[in-house]
Amino acid sequence: MIAVCVRKDRITVSGHAGYAEAGKDIVCAGVTALIQTLIKSIGDLTEDKIEYEISPGRADIHYRDLSEAGKLLIDSFFIGVCAIADEFPDHIRIE
Repeated sequence: MIAVCVRKDRITVSGHAGYAEAGKDIVCAGVTALIQTLIKSIGDLTEDKIEYEISPGRADIHYRDLSEAGKLLIDSFFIGVCAIADEFPDHIRIE
């Protein structure tokens, strides 16, 4: 199961969905795409500074003092990941 923890100063995503075999797991692919898009969007569309680490089965993003645009991007990530969690509740948990 993927666990997603969104806090005021960080996002942590850990685990594997277990929906399908590696390379064919649409739940993992969806969450990975959202995380990678969030990181790239904050870097390209804002002046905000974030720190992040991504490794297989884990992503950690730390931030503080986000601009309104940065906050909007975090909210957009949260909407997307909640939509995936609603569709696949046995494979992703929002904490």
